[in-house]
Amino acid sequence: MANIISLSRFPLLILIVILLYVPSPTWKLVSVFLLVVLILLDTLDGMVARARHEESVMGSVIDIMTDRSVELVLWVVYAHLGLIPVAIPIICIIRGTVVDSLRNMHVSEGTAPFKTMQTRLGKWLVGSKTMRTSYAVSKLLSFVILALVNALFAYSLQGQVAEQTAQTWLVVGNVLAWISVAFCLTRGLPVIIEAVQNAGAPPKTRG
Repeated sequence: MANIISLSRFPLLILIVILLYVPSPTWKLVSVFLLVVLILLDTLDGMVARARHEESVMGSVIDIMTDRSVELVLWVVYAHLGLIPVAIPIICIIRGTVVDSLRNMHVSEGTAPFKTMQTRLGKWLVGSKTMRTSYAVSKLLSFVILALVNALFAYSLQGQVAEQTAQTWLVVGNVLAWISVAFCLTRGLPVIIEAVQNAGAPPKTRG
């Protein structure tokens, strides 16, 4: 059930992207509310997995796969719409590709992605509830506010909203977007550092 919830985010993501591009400001506004649902589904699938004892390596991989897809698609779309600088999706794509590739080495050994860290600091930055929640909240606020800005600009073209209002919220959305990028890099760096350190370590032998 948890995996089904995770995978259901893909068609919802596609619908949101379509609504972000439609001319109607009303439908653009609908995308704001759907984005909240899209992000909250990420919390719901984890709750269901724990309640139904469905936690598994595959479940962790699917969770990260959907999270990464949602994150990267939205950053690219917002950059294409001119709401954020293209540097943001470029940074996130590179970080995601590098970190996920390094994690795959542990997944092949049967270790869940969030449980691959070895140092105490690495475990806290990558897998702690505090960091994961903070990152999720920053992305939620970024995505929702940028979608709202997209709607506000459409309303401003119809004279229903002052363009300055949309510009003000655009600044807020960009600040939050860069905070999300900071979280993204901070949580990815320990994975890279430990991978480099372990690359030179001798292979483990069984006694």
